[in-house]
Amino acid sequence: MAGWDSPVPIDSIDVSVYRVPTDFPESDGTFAWDATTMVLVEARAGGKCGIGYTYADEATGRLIKDTLVAVVRGNNVMDVPKCWAAMVHQIRNLGRPGVSSMAIAAVDVALWDLKARLLDVSLVTLLGAAHTSVPVYGSGGFTSYSNEQLQKQFAGWVAAGISRVKMKIGTHPKADLDRVRAAREAIGPDAELYVDANGAYSRKQALAFAEEFRQYGVVWFEEPVSSDDLEGLHLIRNRAPAGMNIAAGEYGYDLWYFRHMLEAEAVDVLQADASRCAGITGFLRVGPLTESRSMNLSAHCAPTLHVPACCATQNLHPMEYFHDHVRIEHMFFDGALTPVNGELIPDRSRPGLGFEFRRQDAERYAVT
Repeated sequence: MAGWDSPVPIDSIDVSVYRVPTDFPESDGTFAWDATTMVLVEARAGGKCGIGYTYADEATGRLIKDTLVAVVRGNNVMDVPKCWAAMVHQIRNLGRPGVSSMAIAAVDVALWDLKARLLDVSLVTLLGAAHTSVPVYGSGGFTSYSNEQLQKQFAGWVAAGISRVKMKIGTHPKADLDRVRAAREAIGPDAELYVDANGAYSRKQALAFAEEFRQYGVVWFEEPVSSDDLEGLHLIRNRAPAGMNIAAGEYGYDLWYFRHMLEAEAVDVLQADASRCAGITGFLRVGPLTESRSMNLSAHCAPTLHVPACCATQNLHPMEYFHDHVRIEHMFFDGALTPVNGELIPDRSRPGLGFEFRRQDAERYAVT
């Protein structure tokens, strides 16, 4: 095991891209897709390999190869924040939001995984745990699903011990109340029901639907309007029924985005995505912002990646167990976690993130 004071130079950063078709056409209130792309990074130092990834596109992988590798390679992997700062500096003229932050995220996660593997500890242990497990909510219920598909998925999650579920709404607003009713019928009276409009509604629509959703016990209304409309989110947060949290933040790429959302009093629960907001380093900086306002932070998507960072977050709201990403992570990684009684429990006996890449299984989906 390498010592804390032993420099371990990063030997190489390798990038591969995989495009995986969905198991059924998927859509939300503002977008539709039939495949998901994973950009995977393998960082090597001291005879070990760390793995990181983001859900982005092929251009993200190219950015890592052309722009980030040179400023990371040769640095001491024990100094992950220094590597992170070098990457942020390198993309100054490209713009921080979007592809740049997702590229940094994949490398940053790989470096944290590598550091923990070199020290032969789990990443949860390395970061320091505030929680021994992370509660989840099942996320799917796409607007492309029939009511029967939605009910089958949700009933399955509840039967498996996941007592919170989230569905997509907004593609066909006239059908949304009927779909929400069908979801409530499937999960029974006790499970928590979340809805996500992905910014599909106008302000007045969102307010009207918030009142209608109350009869079905909806306790989470995500992006009722565009997450760029901070005034609209603030309005809906103030006027939504008691007990209904307004949530947003998944499109945050830097700390300033999250600060502005909180200063606008736009949400009850802030979301952040380590695969977008510049990795585990970026994600861990968001927690204190929410804690300072007595609010909670929820992780968006990529559940296998988020568990260690969520365990290290004091003010934690249940994280997203997103159908599309769960499927890919279990296809590609030995050690991908499955909820036990609605919680993901990290395996501290395994170093780093706790999973191994199944290259042979992923190869058929390779783009580059």
